[in-house]
Amino acid sequence: MTERQSVRQRDPHLLEGQVALVTGASSGLGERFARVLAAAGAKVALAARRTDRIEAVCADITAAGGTAVGVRLDLTKPETFAATVDEAQDKLGPVTTLVNNAGVPYGVRPHKVSAADADLVIGTNLRGPFLLSCEVGGRMIADGRPGRIVNVSSMTAFHYSGTPTAALYSVTKAALARMTEVLAVEWARNRINVVGMAPGMFHSEMMAGMISRVGDPSDQLPRGRLPDPSLLDSTLLYLTSPASEAVTGTVIKVDDGQFGR
Repeated sequence: MTERQSVRQRDPHLLEGQVALVTGASSGLGERFARVLAAAGAKVALAARRTDRIEAVCADITAAGGTAVGVRLDLTKPETFAATVDEAQDKLGPVTTLVNNAGVPYGVRPHKVSAADADLVIGTNLRGPFLLSCEVGGRMIADGRPGRIVNVSSMTAFHYSGTPTAALYSVTKAALARMTEVLAVEWARNRINVVGMAPGMFHSEMMAGMISRVGDPSDQLPRGRLPDPSLLDSTLLYLTSPASEAVTGTVIKVDDGQFGR
């Protein structure tokens, strides 16, 4: 079964009536998440800086029977967030689900991090998702609508093995997990579920870059593999579906047994 076939065989009505905004959707896990949500019946706004790539993915989703539009989003420019959400809502309707997926790695030892690079990584991985969550969550509260916010953290938020260049990335992902918890408490009364998922090492564009720098870690992992990202689909669909209505403030670890507990 191909990756695309596995997406199409999901329940096409599971998320019917939902409108999802997915950040970092031009490639990698974000692109896959957008495809999975669309295949489950959600209307999906794909947000990223690479608009040419977004349009190609939207065309593919539409050809498969889904509904998708592209919107440009730079998470380091919060002054543009309101206009981005306006555009998504004008095209698809009020956003009911936000997936904060976009993030950037950073391959520099911590004592060599520049202030400019720290601003970029923190702005993209933490400040941007926080302010975008507040933009979308604030609209849900104003309209009296329930909703869901899914934050894509990382196992590096909970387990750090001394990888010499992952410190700043790990800090931002740990903060994203804590953001999930506190916003869930803040917005429980508004029926906004804030949840997260913390993937381990999966095949992805970001992982391919790491492998090119330091080699393939598969033989060092308990199951001797880097899992296919399709194994994240069920967690995403659970967190965005009615089945998880009572689940909020939780970050689900999905790491194929790669890390200790």
